[in-house]
Amino acid sequence: MPQLREIDSRLEKVYLVGICGTAMASLAGMLKERGFQVTGSDEHVYPPMSTYLESLGIGILEGYTGEHLERFRPDLVVIGNAIAKGNAEALHVLERDLPYTSMPEAIHALFIRGKHSIVVAGTHGKTTTTSLLAWMLEAAGHSPSFVVGGIPLNFNQNYRLGRGAEFVIEGDEYNTAFFDKGPKFVHYRADTLILNNIEFDHADIFDGLEAVVDAFRLAVAGVDEKGMIVANGDDPIVNRLRADAKAKWVTFGFGAGCDWQARDVGMAPGRTSFTVAVDGRDWLRVSTPLSGMHNVTNALANIAVAHSRGIGHQAICDGLGTFLGIKRRMEVRGVVRGVTVIDDFAHHPTAIETTLRGARDRYPGARIFALFEPRSISSSRREFEGPYKQAFLAADRVVLGPVFHRQRYVERYGIDKMMSVEAILETLRSKGVPADQIDDFDEIARLVAHEARDGDVVIAMSSGAFGGVHEKVIEALAGSGKESAPLE
Repeated sequence: MPQLREIDSRLEKVYLVGICGTAMASLAGMLKERGFQVTGSDEHVYPPMSTYLESLGIGILEGYTGEHLERFRPDLVVIGNAIAKGNAEALHVLERDLPYTSMPEAIHALFIRGKHSIVVAGTHGKTTTTSLLAWMLEAAGHSPSFVVGGIPLNFNQNYRLGRGAEFVIEGDEYNTAFFDKGPKFVHYRADTLILNNIEFDHADIFDGLEAVVDAFRLAVAGVDEKGMIVANGDDPIVNRLRADAKAKWVTFGFGAGCDWQARDVGMAPGRTSFTVAVDGRDWLRVSTPLSGMHNVTNALANIAVAHSRGIGHQAICDGLGTFLGIKRRMEVRGVVRGVTVIDDFAHHPTAIETTLRGARDRYPGARIFALFEPRSISSSRREFEGPYKQAFLAADRVVLGPVFHRQRYVERYGIDKMMSVEAILETLRSKGVPADQIDDFDEIARLVAHEARDGDVVIAMSSGAFGGVHEKVIEALAGSGKESAPLE
């Protein structure tokens, strides 16, 4: 049987290949909540994902073998995008003609269809923008459904099946599956598309910037005439796509030509305020706990969408003002005698610089320690060497951890295609920023504990676990004779 293009919602048993991926686990949870029989497999079964799925009553089969599918006899198999065509279970599906589909197609067919699909896309800011919009809709009484790549603290889970008309989803430009190399976000069939920004990223699948732009072009062209595209008017690459749009094109940003403009931005510790102008006229003064100019634009995009969904001034203000943030997005993990330890997901050079400058706004006058683990394959490319040099100049002290996929990267692309950590360190030192590279996570923690003092801010950035360095830093600071006050 070929890949299913139309999924029968009357099916009962669903099997997920690669169930421990973040988005796949969310899909498993939604399926379980809707009453489907759900199980799946993965080769890396360990907490927190294993315990999370177990808490939902979803069994996980370790390893990939056709016997798992023979025993479960699913009505539908969902194959994750990390699964290669040569995977034992993928081969079994193809050889036995079992009905299969991708994660994005399953989410649309079984959950988004019939709702107003709001897709948040862009190289940066997707998780924050998606989480904030879901909360603004919730605070206004809309009871939205959502799927997001982080944990919004207002909901404490990364998906929710609401009763309302809207489904808000973080849209990723990464490829869909081994049998569908198109971007995932096109399958969500946006009625409203938020387009935050476009930069070169995912160098493991995109040859260059133009390939990335082409992926976003598909998203823009996929919104029909009745829909709306809310686009960053300050981003020249985003604005190149206006000619591809059939839908209404609405811009947001700081520029005078933007339909929705942010003016008179004021920043204080723990709060950012700004005036929203619409078509050149002041419209509303708002305030949010989010820090940084990037979050002003994230909020502004959401204000435009909220207004289009019939949400009034007071409800917009209430939603923005009560947003608690997201785990691993400038998440304060602890404060030890005046030293603030923060966990952040930043790993692209632009995201790192934005995070560090946002910390400057949030903690004016503080000394900023930037700890970074180059975790992903993409983050190690030579093309990012120069941007990393620029990004880390926003810190007062830099410590780079081990290059997580160093050997794999060298085998795949060659050492000449890899960034030079030493070159980054030399540039930073030459410009007055002390910088070191340390492979041992405990040693990183000891160095920070030795150097940090009251009022300093330590930001650990990685797309992965970073060896638990956040907790290690807190423990090292406490062990150095400073009182610890971790957050609950």
